[in-house]
Amino acid sequence: MGPPNPDQEVKDIDMKNYSSSISGFILLGISSNPQMQKPLFAVFLIMYLITLVGNGLIIMAIHSDSRLHTPMYFFLSNLSFMDICFTTVIVPNMLVNLLSETKFISYVGCLVQMYFSMALGNTDSYLLASMAIDRLVAICNPFHYGVVMSPRRCLLLLLGSCTISHLHSMLRVLLMSRLSFCASHVIKHFFCDTQPVLKLSCSDTSASQMVVMTETLAVIATPFLCILFSYLRIIVTVLQIPSAAGKWKAFSTCGSHLTVVAFFYGSVIYVYFRPLSMYSVVKGRVATVMYTIVTPMLNPFIYSLRNKDMKRGLRKLRGRIHS
Repeated sequence: MGPPNPDQEVKDIDMKNYSSSISGFILLGISSNPQMQKPLFAVFLIMYLITLVGNGLIIMAIHSDSRLHTPMYFFLSNLSFMDICFTTVIVPNMLVNLLSETKFISYVGCLVQMYFSMALGNTDSYLLASMAIDRLVAICNPFHYGVVMSPRRCLLLLLGSCTISHLHSMLRVLLMSRLSFCASHVIKHFFCDTQPVLKLSCSDTSASQMVVMTETLAVIATPFLCILFSYLRIIVTVLQIPSAAGKWKAFSTCGSHLTVVAFFYGSVIYVYFRPLSMYSVVKGRVATVMYTIVTPMLNPFIYSLRNKDMKRGLRKLRGRIHS
């Protein structure tokens, strides 16, 4: 008797749970190995708690220190809030499934998770672009910084980021809700993401894939190109500064932001800008873990360890908590 066939096991589970109608999906999770479920639960629970505590401290430090009430920290506090919401949409359900035998998510629950994960993820993307614009104005046009980055304009950038992201998610979910699922209802992923769900559909997905690729390109590429343009302008301006110390000081204010951008966009581009035929389940999971769990967890450390203002704000917050 040979070793068990994972694909056959998936089919058996699928036919057992979904013989008649589509009431929901099975999320296979990070790994289908039963021995890995509890260790993975412990690892991702710790990562989730670090994300909540780290981003929560960033928000409290910024709001409690009047010297951090600037456009850059306004966007950073909102980025931290979005990161908390983003991971909360995905990780708790993933943790429950790691300890559950059924690993079930309802059809409506899947679409709701897809909607909010895309809306919050895209808002992160636009907030990173807003932060790049803030650095551009601060370095290239410092004398008009207070006028250009006024509180009203910062608020408009935030509201615009949220509105565009939610409209994008609404269109995507409406598109996905029109698909038919006839045979397999097993999602080989740890949450309801677009590509794994598209692969399950027995409808003709060519038009859906084209719309998804085009629309995703427009929504993700727009803030990415904005960031790219901003930093090209910043580099040109900084290179004109005569002193090496001045150049280093200007670049050092951008280091944290560039690190987060590299983590976030590197994994997002790998996952979403590949044809469905080239989509790899294992590689897709790893890349998705990077931008859904790892990056939100690292953001507080990236923005606080090399930032004197944030260190001062965190020390001030610690002093208030102790007193």
